[in-house]
Amino acid sequence: MSALQLNSTIPAMRILELEHRYLSHLMNEWHQIVLALQKGGYSTVQARGELERLRQLILAFKQPLEKHCKKEESYFFPLLGQYIGYDQGPIMSIEQEHEEVTSYIDHFLHHAVDEHSLEEIRSIVGDAAEAFEILTVHFVKEESVLFSMTAQVMSKLDQERLAQQLHTLIDE
Repeated sequence: MSALQLNSTIPAMRILELEHRYLSHLMNEWHQIVLALQKGGYSTVQARGELERLRQLILAFKQPLEKHCKKEESYFFPLLGQYIGYDQGPIMSIEQEHEEVTSYIDHFLHHAVDEHSLEEIRSIVGDAAEAFEILTVHFVKEESVLFSMTAQVMSKLDQERLAQQLHTLIDE
């Protein structure tokens, strides 16, 4: 699949899919640093420099991620929940993943500010690695489960209204 190929034909879901692609691009930038730090081969000074670079990239990533999640939680999930139920099932699970990713990112950012040993750095970047793994699977679940449900159950009028609500930038 090409990076620009989208699966959904529903405009609202295409907006969210594009955001997933953008967030995945940002994630891939910082995930390479995570993998390199976990692998080792750096001096302590080099590892500290890479940890700081990673911290800056994740700080820059956090804002568009938060905007994306807020859009889903404010508009998409409540509307879809009117059709499929909100308090259990896939929407609840997806929202819990938003919280879990935020916790891993915040934990990483909290601990990535001091000078650390190589072993501590490897441990700290584990939080970023977990956030990456959860988000990667999370995007697939949203696109394959929730987006397809939207196509099946949501009225055209609600789909159009949702597209208008979601039509905002996450990277400003």
